[in-house]
Amino acid sequence: MIQSASQYQISDIFSIDTKVKYVIPKFQREYIWGKEQWENLFDDLMENEKGHFIGSIICINKGIDIFEITPLEIIDGQQRLATISLLYAAIYKKFLQEERDGDDFVTERINLKSRLINRSRKATNKTELKIELSHQNNNFVDYKAVLNEINLYSEISTPLNLGNRQIYKTFRYFKNRISSLKYKELLQVLERINSALLVKIEVSSHADAFTLFESLNNRGIPLSAIDLVKNNMLAELEKKKIKSIDDAFDEWMRLIDNLPGYSIQERFLRQYYNAFRYRKEIKVPGIARATRSNLIKIYDKLISKNTEFIFKELIDKSDKYNQFVESNNNKNGKFKEELVDLLHIGAAPSYAFLLYLFTEHERNRKLIRDSIKFLAKYFVRRNLTDIPPTRELDSIFMDLIDLCEKNKNDLTSDIVIEFLRQKNRFENNESFKEKLMGDIYADNVAAARFILTKIEEKRQTKEIYRDFWEKDDKSRFLWTIEHIFPAGKNIPKEWIDIIAGGNREEAKELQEKWVHKLGNLTLTAYNPNLSNFPFIKKKNRQDIKGRFIGYRNGLFLNKRISRKKTWRVEDIQDRTNHLVELALKLFS
Repeated sequence: MIQSASQYQISDIFSIDTKVKYVIPKFQREYIWGKEQWENLFDDLMENEKGHFIGSIICINKGIDIFEITPLEIIDGQQRLATISLLYAAIYKKFLQEERDGDDFVTERINLKSRLINRSRKATNKTELKIELSHQNNNFVDYKAVLNEINLYSEISTPLNLGNRQIYKTFRYFKNRISSLKYKELLQVLERINSALLVKIEVSSHADAFTLFESLNNRGIPLSAIDLVKNNMLAELEKKKIKSIDDAFDEWMRLIDNLPGYSIQERFLRQYYNAFRYRKEIKVPGIARATRSNLIKIYDKLISKNTEFIFKELIDKSDKYNQFVESNNNKNGKFKEELVDLLHIGAAPSYAFLLYLFTEHERNRKLIRDSIKFLAKYFVRRNLTDIPPTRELDSIFMDLIDLCEKNKNDLTSDIVIEFLRQKNRFENNESFKEKLMGDIYADNVAAARFILTKIEEKRQTKEIYRDFWEKDDKSRFLWTIEHIFPAGKNIPKEWIDIIAGGNREEAKELQEKWVHKLGNLTLTAYNPNLSNFPFIKKKNRQDIKGRFIGYRNGLFLNKRISRKKTWRVEDIQDRTNHLVELALKLFS
């Protein structure tokens, strides 16, 4: 079934010499990776040593002519290959901005170009791309447009709404991630990418490919870091006659119940070490910070050093950590309201610091409450501006823990806040306002939703209360963001008339410029009922019992909208200014 399975560096997969083209079948789903996956891939490459393993791909060799470009049909691996290719494209774009002409620089640029395109022997005037993505939903067209932007593909014009789709968002994300890097730093990034390892599995047929794909992906959940730590821990407890396997497992289940999901469990293991590595019984020599790649090594050492201690520690600390990750369900917990805000804004990088506070300063309620309240504002600003970068957050909160330890006997929230507000850790008001005024929905939909919700919650009373974070039985929010001027590709005629006086092309341009602004967003529990109807119909929409479910539903957010007879660009701009001022006051 398997013809070959070998480990290669990424520089070999995207080789400058071999004539290989990776082809994703047209019927496969489009590229869907998002910011979380982009960050994880980039950070994993940057944080780990050269030669970091990033996964595998399954392909079928479709080559016939040994002298021509060999097509490899990708059955599994489109997301990973496409992401790496777009990262290469972003670096090449940065190379074009370098004012250099040395031999080394020219060679690097030519090599990078050769990782993105081939040149066919039979069609020497035609650009042959190194990778052909799925054609679904403009996927491949958008990819060619990216290469056109960096002068590697000239056979296409820029597609409409390119910037709103995932391929270009990925390219733009990586451009932003490397925008501040100097040339030598850029070469280091390139070296990390090129040296990363990937297993390429070649099979002879689609049947073999899909059988292998199913067996690799559906053989149950693979062993995770938490599984490996648990297995080692329980075996050592029994071996040292501290506890029986059954008793230890029953106790361990408390940790599993506290930490819902493998990703949270793994993060807890990392953050536990990062929070308490200053303790001599926790510190592992030579390891300053826990990462995904060294996690097992850390816990092998800790289990070997004192199995019973680390077993009890992890279970006990998981009780505290549970307050952060399930604050919604913690009805009687302390600081519930403040922790719920942190959960909703996505402040997980700060949980190592909170774990420390809740352990070492649990009686200082003012310190904890003030710190949490500030962290909520901190992460609104951080998640919109991306300052500080994600890769620096762990180190920032570990440094904060060290500072707290130095001031342990007289620690106050002022010390915590002053540390986090230093220039390299905290974006200024001008940049924050600029992001609030921008395409906030496209930049960070979770932050946009949080800001809208907090503006509304600030004006709720006990008599009029709505839970904007309530979810249905499929864990989907009942209240969602509604675009007043619709965001869909097919703009209804009524909206074209309102926004652009009947000019469809102008309406598309205005949609791209204004649709994701804060002033065009509100909250609704009836998104499907509002759809892309004309403005008046959405404003006056009622349910079968005659209750207003449109913009006359009594929300503060809709107060200005409900007074309007139409909805134009100037209305979006005016409401954006109003909401931005409210947000600046709320998160100052």
